[in-house]
Amino acid sequence: MSARTHMPVGQEAVASKGWLGAHRYLLLRRTSQLFFLVLFLLGPWFGIWIVQGTLAGSLTLGVLPLTDPFILLQSAVSGHWPEMTALIGGLIVLVTYALIGGRVYCSWVCPINPVTDAANWLHRKLDLPKGWQPKRGTRLWILATVLLVSGLSGVIAWELINPITMLHRGLIFGMGFVWAMIAAIFVFDVFVSRHGWCGHLCPVGAFYGLIGSKSLLRISATKRTACDDCMDCYAVCPENQVISPALKGKPGSTPLILSPDCTNCGRCIDVCAVDVFNFTHRFDDHVVQPSDPVAAPEPRAARPI
Repeated sequence: MSARTHMPVGQEAVASKGWLGAHRYLLLRRTSQLFFLVLFLLGPWFGIWIVQGTLAGSLTLGVLPLTDPFILLQSAVSGHWPEMTALIGGLIVLVTYALIGGRVYCSWVCPINPVTDAANWLHRKLDLPKGWQPKRGTRLWILATVLLVSGLSGVIAWELINPITMLHRGLIFGMGFVWAMIAAIFVFDVFVSRHGWCGHLCPVGAFYGLIGSKSLLRISATKRTACDDCMDCYAVCPENQVISPALKGKPGSTPLILSPDCTNCGRCIDVCAVDVFNFTHRFDDHVVQPSDPVAAPEPRAARPI
């Protein structure tokens, strides 16, 4: 709920920009997530093999290899050096996400994101406390643990329990236990820890955050002087600690959200009724200053009769 207006989150934006304008990036993200999911399912379901494999590793049109660099790293530390095709595919993905922002994967590609977004929506609807909030660095420790276990065991450890890969396989071969894992993530985010899975635990997000720490694509609070303190951007952002340095920074500070935790989901742009935020690049740090008020015209002197 908006702190200033006491309206439900996003309602000011709906009134200002219309429903589509206030959900533009959310709809684009859902379209993107569905698009990638369908690409992988067309072959097994309908025999249309545009893409073979999963998000862990695939071959598009029999030509373009794409490999999750996190999988490659685990493979390397476990003592299994990848083939050249996998290395090329990993390099392509690595460069792409290094340019556009590593955690774009989390908000625009990952099929678990709609689950955690739905959990956050329900969490807000029920007006629940944020619950257990482990330190943000927890997912980095989990990332390090995954690599350590891979090195000691000689297997790609995370793939044994990776809900993303398990969901792909479940949609092809039958969900079974996968439903329980997806439900567990949903319940965890609703009742145990707000934004808990993606924001605090998932090592995949931690890895892609490190990749995209110097990425070109950024969100900027270009019009931060127009902010009316409704707090809607904080309510919808899955990593709302990234907002304040850009939005409430001191005069002369950058309006760019430079934290690698930012997922570039665009929801802050959607729900802002005064259009404070926009997508730009990391070298665009200008701030739109408020226009000088126009002086009122002086009253004319009365004409002599």
